[in-house]
Amino acid sequence: MIGILGGGQLARMTALAAARLGFPCHVFCASADEPALDVCAARTVAAFDDCEALTRFAQSVAVVTLEWENVPLEALDIIAAITPVHPSASVLRVAQDRGLEKRFAREVGVGTADFAIVKSAEELQSAMERFTLPAILKSTRMGYDGRGQVTITAGMDAADAWAQMGSGEGILEAFVAFEQEVSVIVARREDGALTAYPPVRNVHRDHILAETHAPAALDPAVQKEATALASQLAMQLHVVGLLAVELFVLKEPNAKGQRVLMNEIAPRPHNSGHWTIDACPCSQFEMLVRCVAGLPLGSAVPHSQAVMHNILGQDIAKCQGYIADPSACLHLYGKKESRTGRKMGHVTFLKGKWD
Repeated sequence: MIGILGGGQLARMTALAAARLGFPCHVFCASADEPALDVCAARTVAAFDDCEALTRFAQSVAVVTLEWENVPLEALDIIAAITPVHPSASVLRVAQDRGLEKRFAREVGVGTADFAIVKSAEELQSAMERFTLPAILKSTRMGYDGRGQVTITAGMDAADAWAQMGSGEGILEAFVAFEQEVSVIVARREDGALTAYPPVRNVHRDHILAETHAPAALDPAVQKEATALASQLAMQLHVVGLLAVELFVLKEPNAKGQRVLMNEIAPRPHNSGHWTIDACPCSQFEMLVRCVAGLPLGSAVPHSQAVMHNILGQDIAKCQGYIADPSACLHLYGKKESRTGRKMGHVTFLKGKWD
């Protein structure tokens, strides 16, 4: 039995992949409406600070993984005292904090945008005076799909921007003159065996991933740099499971000769890897299962080019067309309520043989 912390669509697709390999999954989540509960063998619906529920959950499984990097570290400590957890609390400690994430990247030789950690509106004002604007202010913890983020422009009031960000600590990041945004998903086993999916190009709208194009159109040297950078981070963090690395490809090399900078990391399956379900021999979700179960790694070499589109709540009517289109690989997540901006599913179109 594999335990999964979190019950959203990533847990759902992980449980489906595990079932293909004969593994039942036990999902731990805080809400009885989560989509993974429709496809798992066992469930625990409880808060992440419920020590008794966490203990029973840990005793029922052979290994635990997660679909959400913001699981409280105290919960992981309770579970890890009973059964292995992949990725570990040490990985999540870095991934949960954008400041630690950026510092760690630089410590291991991975480039990032210029940044400053700010803990008050006054510190933000000081940083704004040092940065070339516009820049972007993000909460260091939590926040995704544009939440907790504010674009800082010339003349903006620091106090207003700080209030909009809505957190006790932020990170001000310089804008990067990038050619494209790409991501690389790396899989690593406990024994150090590692493989990576090719870099893919991501298109965002309103801070939410809208499309992923596989492959990204990159020079071979840049593709190699992106893959090496992501692999370096996975190795240095000692990730067991998956590490998704979001990257900026620069228009020109920076002063250090780098064409690729790290933006953010996520130690779990990633939205930009959903295309692997239909275009690869081994999807990112099956690869995660193989990593945490100690099985040989699958093939990350795609057989087809692909374009993946997210289906948000406001786009749900498009599913009627997708379901009637024989070229569409449609994946719906079984969410009970459709809302603007909510990820309800995705659709992948295969675009020919991978060269």
